[in-house]
Amino acid sequence: MSFWSAVAIALAGAGAGLINTIVGSGTLLTFPTLLFFGVNPLAANVSNTVGLVAGGASGAWGYRHELTGQGPTVRRLMPLSFVGSVIGAALLLILPPSAFNAIVPALIGIALVLVLVGPRIQAWASRDRHEQPAWHAPAMSVGVLVAGMYGGYFGAAQGVLLMGLFSALSAEPLQRLNGYKNVLALVVNLVAALLFVLFAREHIDWLVVLLIAAGSALGAVIGARVGRRLPPNGLRAVIVVIGVVAMVKLIWFP
Repeated sequence: MSFWSAVAIALAGAGAGLINTIVGSGTLLTFPTLLFFGVNPLAANVSNTVGLVAGGASGAWGYRHELTGQGPTVRRLMPLSFVGSVIGAALLLILPPSAFNAIVPALIGIALVLVLVGPRIQAWASRDRHEQPAWHAPAMSVGVLVAGMYGGYFGAAQGVLLMGLFSALSAEPLQRLNGYKNVLALVVNLVAALLFVLFAREHIDWLVVLLIAAGSALGAVIGARVGRRLPPNGLRAVIVVIGVVAMVKLIWFP
């Protein structure tokens, strides 16, 4: 690997760390970069997942203030992300990419609709009520499990999926929901990374991992500072723009 290709991969990692912390979909920056520099697709996917754990940790820490007092909710959702990520990572190792990637654009599209109409759904569902409808909690649990499966398999835009789910089913402030998203995405990436280290070590390029880890950790610190200052409508706009870009990339430039 040349010096400039290493720099480019590290910069892509920084961009991914920033984007993942604010919204998600950072893999759509790092994964094509690795392919451009000749990294095998499976090795690129596995190495990218391992490398982005560092950025996930920085991003989750950056949103710690938004999660003050939210321990019960986080502890309820984390096991679902854990189980989902185990299933998704296992699917990556045994199924052809086409088996799952075909539905990814549809999942992202649904998530974007939920992000946009989530407040209206919340207002309608909670009209004349003083607490969340009873079905919201189990629906969110199922959604978090499915998002974990998707994240363990590929990871790109899992943040968009989670934010769409949370926007429709939770009345919490959007920045707090983004904090939930960062913690759950970290769980998914960490579990998938551990499974890859244990069962797919031959596909890991450790230099790529180091470059992406260093870049994403720095990018996530910047992303937390930027994301926490965005107003709710501004954050929704960023989510939609990045989600649309992700859909275009996956549909027209697979």
